[in-house]
Amino acid sequence: MAQIADIDELDVKILTVLLEHARMPFTDVANKVHTSSGTVHVRMKKLEALGIVKGSQLLLDPAKVGFDICAFLGIYLEKGSLYKGVVKELEKIPEIIELHYTTGNYSILAKIMCRDTQHLRHVLNDKIQAVDGIERTETFISLEESMQRTIQLGETLK
Repeated sequence: MAQIADIDELDVKILTVLLEHARMPFTDVANKVHTSSGTVHVRMKKLEALGIVKGSQLLLDPAKVGFDICAFLGIYLEKGSLYKGVVKELEKIPEIIELHYTTGNYSILAKIMCRDTQHLRHVLNDKIQAVDGIERTETFISLEESMQRTIQLGETLK
């Protein structure tokens, strides 16, 4: 795992620009941080190799493509030792978009996206609760996403 010492001030500047404008060409990033586009390219390859940058992705607005229900699901396991096997099965369910191994009441916290409440019921009853090792679940429907962001750099590294 990369440590803060693996990146310097130029890396932070490059990442900060790209976090705000992920599709910005490296030549424009280079102009903003006062270096060459070749340097930006080399630095990005280094950050990918270190695992700091994990590729890129296209973000969709779920509601605009027909997924109107966002729910968080607390999953209780029969035994903690079943975690890896359960996760392997949950990864096969496309409506699950995040899985977190947690402390507290739940063994796993999942984020799922569904078209409507009928779809949510189907995913819960026929897919998730059918996985061997899951004792029970607790569902929280999100009424509104108030904020979403990635980790901020700069001041957080000092």
